[in-house]
Amino acid sequence: MGRGKIEIKRIENANSRQVTFSKRRAGLLKKAQELAILCDAEVAVIIFSNTGKLFEFSSSGMKHTLSRYNRCIESSETPIDGHKAEYLHLQKQEHEEVDNLRDEITTLQMKQLQLLGKDLTGLGFKELQNLEQQLNEGLLLVKEKKEQLLMEQLEQSRVQEQRAMLENETLRRQVSELRCLFPPVDCPLPAYLEYCSLEKKKVGIRIPDVICNSEIERGDSDTTLHLGLPSHVYCKRKEAERDTHSNDSRSQMGLL
Repeated sequence: MGRGKIEIKRIENANSRQVTFSKRRAGLLKKAQELAILCDAEVAVIIFSNTGKLFEFSSSGMKHTLSRYNRCIESSETPIDGHKAEYLHLQKQEHEEVDNLRDEITTLQMKQLQLLGKDLTGLGFKELQNLEQQLNEGLLLVKEKKEQLLMEQLEQSRVQEQRAMLENETLRRQVSELRCLFPPVDCPLPAYLEYCSLEKKKVGIRIPDVICNSEIERGDSDTTLHLGLPSHVYCKRKEAERDTHSNDSRSQMGLL
């Protein structure tokens, strides 16, 4: 079943007229938006209802489209040379773009000051409430980001701690294995004199007797050093002198 044709005339019923206006207005604005997107056209639609309410759509800004429309009307009413008209058109367009950018910069600077809590004199209660809500939402996002960074740092610290514990455990195991391979030596070391005697026997030097050592300690070391004789030779010479001395004493006692 096809859709029937509707006679184009004023709808007498107020409710039906309002419903039809809402539907047709939404369809018209939708078609204008699709036309601007599909064909890369600059489209502007202005609608006033029977109650005086304004509805509008513009793909490039209503002010920009209206100024462009006015320029086109003026150029059509007062024709000028082609190059001059194009130059003037470009110049006006540049001035308008500069003015629009300045307005946007001013608006952004004002919003930035308002977010910082400055220049709040011209704001009403609802605007201040909306600004407070924006600040609270931004503060929540900042806190979430900070908590996320703290949790990441905490996780990295835990990983480093576990790695250090594993390395310490590995080092302890290696130390215990080395202790098993090389047990400690408990046998006592030989005395210093025995060690010296063993070393001298290995070299081939005879250790002097205790008597000779005692005699050297009693004061004969100077003579030995003065003569430059070895200690064992000096001991033999002293024993020979002692024997001759005892024989002389015995002979003298026999004569008496």
